[in-house]
Amino acid sequence: MPATTPATSLAPLVVSGLSVTYPDRTVLTGVDLLAQPSRRIGLVGENGVGKSILLRAVAGRLPTRARVSGTVQAPDDLVLLGQEPPFRDSASLAQVLAMTLAPLRAAVADVERLAGELGTPEGDAAYERALELATAHDAWDADRRAEVAAGRLGLDGIAPDRVVGTLSGGQRTRLALATIMTTRPTCLLLDEPTNHLDDEAIEVLTGFLRDLPGVVVLASHDRVLLDDACTDLVDLDAGELGTDGSGGRRFGGGWSDYEAARADARRRWEETYAAQQEELGRLRDATRIGTGSVAHDRGPSDGDKFIHAFKGARVEQTLARRKKDAQRRLAAAEREQVGKPPAPLVFRGDLTTSASGRLVQARDVEVTGRMRLARLDLAAGEHLLLTGPNGSGKSTLLGVLSGRLKASAGTVEVSARTVRELTQDPEVTEPTRSALATYDAAVRDLADPPRLRDLGLLHPREHRTPVGSLSVGQRRRLGLAVAIAAAPDLLLLDEPTNHVSLALAGELEEALASSPGGVVLASHDRWLRRRWEGPELALTPW
Repeated sequence: MPATTPATSLAPLVVSGLSVTYPDRTVLTGVDLLAQPSRRIGLVGENGVGKSILLRAVAGRLPTRARVSGTVQAPDDLVLLGQEPPFRDSASLAQVLAMTLAPLRAAVADVERLAGELGTPEGDAAYERALELATAHDAWDADRRAEVAAGRLGLDGIAPDRVVGTLSGGQRTRLALATIMTTRPTCLLLDEPTNHLDDEAIEVLTGFLRDLPGVVVLASHDRVLLDDACTDLVDLDAGELGTDGSGGRRFGGGWSDYEAARADARRRWEETYAAQQEELGRLRDATRIGTGSVAHDRGPSDGDKFIHAFKGARVEQTLARRKKDAQRRLAAAEREQVGKPPAPLVFRGDLTTSASGRLVQARDVEVTGRMRLARLDLAAGEHLLLTGPNGSGKSTLLGVLSGRLKASAGTVEVSARTVRELTQDPEVTEPTRSALATYDAAVRDLADPPRLRDLGLLHPREHRTPVGSLSVGQRRRLGLAVAIAAAPDLLLLDEPTNHVSLALAGELEEALASSPGGVVLASHDRWLRRRWEGPELALTPW
C-alpha cells in the first residue's frame, strides 16, 4: 500500500508517483495529483484507464493482490463513496442515519466535557483538538442537516425501519449522499455519484459539492456535472503531450471547454509526431552520406599524387565529421521523440437495422408494485425516450418489451423481428472467459456477425482480458457489442451512457440520430436529454 500521512483539516490531498499493478496488468503508472481545499477535481479518460482504481488506491481500498507504490498525503477525514454505497443490506434507514450522526454527536459531547478541564496545558490542548474537529464538521448542526438532507433527497417518505436491501439503486445512492451531506468530510472521493439519480437529486448534490470547503475528487461520465461542479479536470488518458503540450494532465475548467482543448492536444501530438519522424528520416539519411556529397563538383586540379591524396583525406575527414554529427543528433532526436499517437477507439457499428410497420403496441400494462403504463405505440424508425424519477418503472418497462419480465396485467405486442436489450448491469456468467470468447459465444448462431474489433467498442488489447477483470464501463461496451451484432430492428437501451467514456457517449448519441430501426431508451443523462429531439414518454412512480 502507498505510504499515507494524515493531515489536518482543510489540508490538500497530495498524490505522488502512484502506481498500481495487478498480476495480469499495470493500471496506473506514476500518477501525481494535487487537490487543494475548495477545488473540485473531475477525473476523466477512457474506460479502463484507472479512474475508479485511483480513487480506491487513495482511500486504501484496493485488494491485497494489487501492488501499490508511491505516496498519498491526505486529510485524515477522507470519505470514499463508491459506485455501490457501503451499507449492510440488513441495516435499516434509521440505523444508517444513527451511525452517521453518532461521531458528530460524540464530537459535541467531547467539546462540552473538555470545557470543564480547561486551565491545564493538557486540558487546553485536548479541548482545542476537539473544538477543531467539531467546528470542521459543523457538528452542532448535524441533526438538522440530516433531516434537511433526507427531505431534499426524498428519503423522508421512506419508512425508517425499511432495510437497505429493499431500496432501489437510486434510493441507496441518495441515502449515501444524505450521510455525506450530514458529516461534511474534509476530503471527499466520489465514483460516478450521479448514477441512478434523478434531476432533483443531482441538483442537490451539485449545490452541496459547490459549498463544501474541503477537497473533492470525483470520477464521472456526467458531462453536465463536470461542467456545473468541477473547477478542474484531470485526464488520465491525455497522451504523451498531455493537455498543455508538456505532458500535464490537468485542465482548469469544465467538460465543454475541455472537449475543444482535448481535440487540440490530439492535433498537436499528431503534428509533433509527424514533424519528428520527418526530421528523424533526414538525420538517418545524413548518417549514410558518401564522399560524393562532399566537394562533389570539384575534381582534381592536377595530377600530383600527394596533393590528390591530401585532398582525398580532407574529404574523408569532412565526411566522418558530418556522419558523426548526424549520428549524435539522430541519437538525441530518437531519445526525445514522442510516441506514435494510438489510433483512437471510435464506434463504427450500426445500432439497428431498418424495419417497417409497427414494432410495439402496449395497452394498460402493469407490473405489480413497479410499473403502470396506459399506452405505448412504436413504429419502425421511431426513437422514444423514457423519462421519470427513480422508481417510476423505466427499467421494468424495457424488461417487459424485451420479454425478460412478464406483465401482471394488460397486453404487449412486439412485432419486431429481432429485439435486443442493453441492461444497466450486464450479467457476467463466466468471469474467467475472455471478452473475445464471450462475444464469440454470444454471436455464434448469427448468420454474419461483425468482428468485435470492427465495432470500435473494446480496444484490441482488452479482447483477451477475462470479463470479470473488465471495468464496469468495459463490460457495458461488450454488452452493447453483443446487442448490436444481431442487427436488431428494435433496440432497448437502459442508461446507455452510464459508465462509458465521454467520447463514446457522444458517438452513441450521433449513432442514435441516424439509426434506422426502432429504439426505446431510458436515461437520466441530462446532456443527452437536453439534446433529444424525438418523442418522450414520462413515467410516474407506482
